[in-house]
Amino acid sequence: MVTEPLKTLFNRDLHQLKTEIELFQKTDHLWAVKNGISNSAGNLCLHLCGNLQHFFGTVLGDTGYVRQREREFSTRNMPTPELLREIEEAQKIVNQVLSTLSPSDLQEIYPVSLWNQTFTTEFFIIHLHSHLNYHLGQINYLRRMLEPA
Repeated sequence: MVTEPLKTLFNRDLHQLKTEIELFQKTDHLWAVKNGISNSAGNLCLHLCGNLQHFFGTVLGDTGYVRQREREFSTRNMPTPELLREIEEAQKIVNQVLSTLSPSDLQEIYPVSLWNQTFTTEFFIIHLHSHLNYHLGQINYLRRMLEPA
């Protein structure tokens, strides 16, 4: 079943997100931007966690999570341990929800339409993984720009 490979990929990349955040040597660099980059690594991390907790937890898992998207981009100077807890919570929700989905669930239309389109749940989950990787790459690049070896 496709949920097992998805769990593997999400766990791998959320672990890498945690590693990237831990690799920042200076906490203030987590919240810095450079060269026209508009979002800090800390804000991208919060955005990813909020995105996953919303689209997995709220929409598919009925967790009651209330997303505060504006906060994802406006928060500054959150301590690293709090960011790491956000990642752990997102990972927990992703795993819980993926564990409940059947093959027929994956073929149903995802309950939220985006961009005036509808998608199967399977397609949307793959999209969420791509979104995670897109921003993970940005975080890695920003870290290396701000903290050259």
